[in-house]
Amino acid sequence: MRSLLFLALVAVLLSVRAGGTGEHPKLPTLDQVRKDMGLPSQGDVRGQKDAVGFASTALQMAEAWSLSALGPAPDTLGTTPGGPVWGVICPHDDYLYAGRVYRAVLPLVKARHVIVLGVFHGWRKFGAKDALVFDPYRAWRSPDGEVPVSSLREDLLAHLPKEDVVQSAAMHDSEHSVEAVVYWLKHQTPDLDIVPIIVPVMDSSRMQGLAAHLGTALASSLKARGWVLGRDVAVVISSDAVHYGPDFNYTPHGQGGVEAYTKACAADRTLLTGPLAGTMTAAKVQQAFEAFCDPRDPAQYRLTWCGRYCVPLGLLLLENLASVQGTTLQGWPLAYATSVGWPQLPVKTPGLGVTAPSNLYHFVGYPAAAYAARKRE
Repeated sequence: MRSLLFLALVAVLLSVRAGGTGEHPKLPTLDQVRKDMGLPSQGDVRGQKDAVGFASTALQMAEAWSLSALGPAPDTLGTTPGGPVWGVICPHDDYLYAGRVYRAVLPLVKARHVIVLGVFHGWRKFGAKDALVFDPYRAWRSPDGEVPVSSLREDLLAHLPKEDVVQSAAMHDSEHSVEAVVYWLKHQTPDLDIVPIIVPVMDSSRMQGLAAHLGTALASSLKARGWVLGRDVAVVISSDAVHYGPDFNYTPHGQGGVEAYTKACAADRTLLTGPLAGTMTAAKVQQAFEAFCDPRDPAQYRLTWCGRYCVPLGLLLLENLASVQGTTLQGWPLAYATSVGWPQLPVKTPGLGVTAPSNLYHFVGYPAAAYAARKRE
């Protein structure tokens, strides 16, 4: 665990990046953040933000895993790639809502060392922007036991420019998008270790720079360790799709109802089978970014995917790594579901539930896609 002095310096640095200490005079403290955690972090082990929507015991995790393999299955968008995948997009909503989509995509991840790129929902209250946010923990708790943080994190921190990085316990303790995926990965890969990174707001130029720097640092570490992407290391990008309804301040097709639901889901599918599929290029990633955000003001969303920063950054990272190897990055759209279009997992183990309503006036989409390298033609 980093000292309290280090955390204070991080807070000052973030205030400066936000445009001056006056803009964010009271950043959330570590104690304040931990009061909102279901299972607060202790010592050098990161706790659990959401102990309702995600499993917190081994019995809950085993039941969610088992039930997620049962129907009705998510809608299939395409075939899975042959061979090891370099990365995937996976949702992070409540297991009862999104569990079938987790199960449709995460078993494709065979690597034991996983970089998890998560959403930073609370970037505004921390004044965070334009940097990769790492955690300082030795391990993360999970329903199936501790998940060590990989020594790969220290390699990356040593190689990345200092201005590219923030390392903060408070920021990671405030965020649920990484833990949701980590618990699922741990259940299927008992010897898993992770590098958790959350991604705040940034414009496309900054995103391209950070992805290039992270790609260079990762390529260097993989070469030194003799590790191979797909076999040893993979990237999981955590993101839910559309958040629709007045509560989300997103109603382009009306307040809700069947027609609004149909149109919102169609837009998600178009994105998954268009810019996020096929041969990936920087231009296609930019197309996706501009579907998510106003490129002149990326804090303003156009489409309410919560991964509007981590998805394009993760794809740029993978595309850069493919380019270094003289290959191309290919994307496979796999599956899609929503919180309202499928029944909840019928769990019986007490304690696992839902954290938000689900109806035609308040629903969330769940995307699944896989990415791997292919030889250039």
